[in-house]
Amino acid sequence: MDKEFNQSQGTESRILQAAEKEFFEKGFAGARTASIAEAAGVTHAMLHYYFRTKDKLFERIVSEKINMLADILLSAIGDADLPLEERLRQGIERHFDFISANRDLPRFIVNEVLTRPEQIENMKNEILGIADSLLGNLQHKINEYATQGLCRQIDARMLLIDIVSLNIFPFMAAPIVYGAIGNCYGSYEEFLALRKKENVETILNKLKIR
Repeated sequence: MDKEFNQSQGTESRILQAAEKEFFEKGFAGARTASIAEAAGVTHAMLHYYFRTKDKLFERIVSEKINMLADILLSAIGDADLPLEERLRQGIERHFDFISANRDLPRFIVNEVLTRPEQIENMKNEILGIADSLLGNLQHKINEYATQGLCRQIDARMLLIDIVSLNIFPFMAAPIVYGAIGNCYGSYEEFLALRKKENVETILNKLKIR
């Protein structure tokens, strides 16, 4: 029984990995379930047995990525036991690392939003749910610090947009960024490490935490 369960889990995992690559490279419209099945080493019928439709498979991929992002942000920025500076530092760094590990994700999300606006309501609702939970807690802490004169009064919504924008840009515009920096750094990875540090300092300087 355990062997059958493990085999089933392994098959599902291979399908999801193949589907993620297919969707990220070709978008929903260009992705083909036959190509996903072939890459996963399963029959087309087996793929449909596990996920029924391409839409269901797409929803599973996007939902898992959003949930991973939620866990990352809530475990840092949403941790009420941490000082504000440390919450932001950890949140920025973990978000940056998540994007670095999923470099095709930002372009994929933007393309889907632009080309299939009617299909992304579930995605939007999930993201808004995360943001609402995160922002109320963060705004309360900012207000508390500002009242004590420990930081500037900042709108948490704008702060979160700043963080996301700063972290995503090096990956969204990678060819342009890489061309602009040329040989200024030993490697693109070295540049990204420095960029992550710079993003943390930029956000903390905006708040002027002291």
